[in-house]
Amino acid sequence: MEPDLSHLNLESPGVKEVIRWLNRRQFLTLGAGSFLATLALASPHTQAQSGSLPTLLANTNSTSSGENPMVDITPTNPDYFIPNRFQGKTLLVTGAATGIGAATAIRAAREGANVVGVDRKEKELNETIGKIKSAGHKAIAVVGNVVKTEVCDRAVADAVRVFGGLDLAVNAAGVMDGGDPALPLNFNGQRNLLPNSIHEATDEYWEAVIATNTTGVFKSMRSELRQMIQQGCGGAIVNIGSIAGLTGLAGNPAYVASKHGVNGLTRNAALDYAPYGIRINSTNMAATDTPMVARAGEFVKAMKASGQGGSMGGLKTQSILMAADSKQRSSTVWEQAAIILFLLSPDAANLTGCIYATDGGWTNY
Repeated sequence: MEPDLSHLNLESPGVKEVIRWLNRRQFLTLGAGSFLATLALASPHTQAQSGSLPTLLANTNSTSSGENPMVDITPTNPDYFIPNRFQGKTLLVTGAATGIGAATAIRAAREGANVVGVDRKEKELNETIGKIKSAGHKAIAVVGNVVKTEVCDRAVADAVRVFGGLDLAVNAAGVMDGGDPALPLNFNGQRNLLPNSIHEATDEYWEAVIATNTTGVFKSMRSELRQMIQQGCGGAIVNIGSIAGLTGLAGNPAYVASKHGVNGLTRNAALDYAPYGIRINSTNMAATDTPMVARAGEFVKAMKASGQGGSMGGLKTQSILMAADSKQRSSTVWEQAAIILFLLSPDAANLTGCIYATDGGWTNY
């Protein structure tokens, strides 16, 4: 039976106090019905009969069999890998310097892949490739920006020259703003390169984000697919999208459009290259613990401090798993790498053209 909420005033002190006590995690544990029932109990008359608010909440959050324990999901172990899964295969990873690209490259190398890492962040790329090689695995670095055709062609040519061919690719290079990702965020000095609502966005911001995120994926795939077709042995590609490629995301129109473009390219390419034995999928994550997301957080703080930005940016900030976790943790790069490498593996032989929401349930509500 639904609780009677007709008496409720959401501005009343009693209701406000209940809402303050019920954080997101308690809401998810109780369920919407119990949450409404708790609000229904928040009238002054009921509170007077039921005792203190902590007692009321304790009674609401229990069952006849006692407390239900809340359990955090253990993140993927960064040291876990499947031995020899990609033995003898060559994998090209754009955006390999940091974040998801770096984690994918490192784990793939542990699983036997020869790795070709591509990124414009030279220092960080060399550090990632150095880690792979110091662990006894094979990898090379290609420094350059995927917006340039010659960089994409050179990366594939180096894969062929050093390792004899190209079997797999992960196109992870991406940005949220038009600034140089190798440099610190310059909110005041490069405002024209930073995200803004459409009516205030600049050409420079729009063109820079689209160039890396969409055109860069197109140029990368073009070089990769030419080589795979020439070899005649099939292959697999994973493009890195975002929840911004599945939904809207306030205040960053170029990023949203660019990631929808990534998913459109993925679907189109899956059709065209299935006859060649080449599978193409995308993964689309919500908040993940990467330098790019940390940079975006700096931008949001700067926007708030300056009194700029729209009112919708905080409408939704957490996935289901993030909200349910006791520490509200983001996804890890190793969790994302695990799914990416599965999609590249023979276990995913029947999967192509799929747009996977690796988002902790973000798009579920």
